[in-house]
Amino acid sequence: MAKKKLTLLHSNDMHGDFLPSEENGNLRGGLPYLCGYINQVRASEKNVIYAIAGDLFRGSVIDSEYLGLSTIDMVSLLRPDVVTPGNHEVDYGVAHLLFLEKCARFPMINANLFVTLNNTRLFRPYLNVEIDGMRVLFIGILTEEVISSTKTEKVIGSFIDIDEAAKEVGVICDNYRTKDTSMTVLLTHIGIEEDRKLAERLNPDWGVNMIIGGHSHTAMSEPEYVNGIPIVHAYMGTSQIGRFDIVYDTWWHRITSLRWECVPISPETAQPDPIMEELLDSYRSVTDQKYRRVVTTFARKLTHPCRNQETELGNLYADILQDESSFDLMLMGSGSIRKEELGPIVEYQDMIENTPFDDSLWMLEVTGEQLRRMVLYVLRDEAWEGHTEFYQFSKGLKIRYRKSTHELEEFRFHGEAITDDRHITIALQDYHYVNFEKFFNVPFQEVSLNRKPRVVATSVNNIVEEYFSTHPGLDAHVEGRIEILD
Repeated sequence: MAKKKLTLLHSNDMHGDFLPSEENGNLRGGLPYLCGYINQVRASEKNVIYAIAGDLFRGSVIDSEYLGLSTIDMVSLLRPDVVTPGNHEVDYGVAHLLFLEKCARFPMINANLFVTLNNTRLFRPYLNVEIDGMRVLFIGILTEEVISSTKTEKVIGSFIDIDEAAKEVGVICDNYRTKDTSMTVLLTHIGIEEDRKLAERLNPDWGVNMIIGGHSHTAMSEPEYVNGIPIVHAYMGTSQIGRFDIVYDTWWHRITSLRWECVPISPETAQPDPIMEELLDSYRSVTDQKYRRVVTTFARKLTHPCRNQETELGNLYADILQDESSFDLMLMGSGSIRKEELGPIVEYQDMIENTPFDDSLWMLEVTGEQLRRMVLYVLRDEAWEGHTEFYQFSKGLKIRYRKSTHELEEFRFHGEAITDDRHITIALQDYHYVNFEKFFNVPFQEVSLNRKPRVVATSVNNIVEEYFSTHPGLDAHVEGRIEILD
């Protein structure tokens, strides 16, 4: 028989989204239902491959309590055929990730993480999945943000330039793609914008058939074609799964039919897997005892719908960290706030899951001219694509920025124009302090000459929890601290 069917399922950016959530009275997602759907497809289709494009970790106390081991255990029950690590897979350290890889009952691949001292790859760069006489070559590519997460681990490096990543794809295809290869799939965690750039740079002779991506949490209703290559993402979490239904002609060695959809995971599309339910409950019972206690109540539900704009939760957290502090202005990383909404009842579990990156706080002194440069870089054109670092500012700062001219039309602090010679003390989380030059495009040495940077708090969550417990009924609003024109 010349034609064979292949079903290729894929997920990305699960971020510890283990439990079903309720939306308008309907259950969505959760590992038991996701596992049930995958099992159903495997039972009804002859040839099924399941791939995961990074970021299994973070977002749940079940994940953080066990430093990812619980996640590895439960994802192993999904039986993925191939997984590529995302930037959050290194949150517990590269050495711990390599330990978790040994615990995983599934293969992990990545082509562009390596030890800088001897140029040795940390992972196997590719995997051939053999199924019903077909061979699918998977190649793993990771985002440059892993460099930010592992800044202190000097021996770890990555090809951060998209041209270098494309070149590495070519190296692997030239060496490991043979006449027996039926199709080639890039399993990436670099975001939709970088996926587009990567697709443009791929030589057609390398034979890449599709890109399955993650990192940018992109919702899609159909594939996006660049350079003739379909790019697909399956948003984030477990409330949906990407599905390719492919017909492959083994005589002509080509794909003759390709259909993709993003399938919702719910009681309407799947039955929960009882083994996954039991395993999840075993972990949940332990964390519930420790984390299910009320920390505070808000006046109402507060939101953080988008990372590249001023938000209610962003203002609340920035103001809490600046209140009665030794610095003038808090720059809270938007990406460190993980929930889109919080409250009105806030349990300890909610608080920890909302800000899982419990950094220390560093205080630096900047001039008005340096702060202007920092803000202009944060608000550059790439910021509106949602993949760069963005900040929530504590009260007192007023920014009015016009996109068309790339200018700050208003730049005030407590009502006064910020002059170039003014000195302002700011606070940054450790992750943003370590990556200061990359995130703000201002030389760190230049800023450190103003005043020696120092740690002013060892735990963001210590400050937040204390403030929550002593200030019930908190409220926050979008006040126009950041006003974007055009």
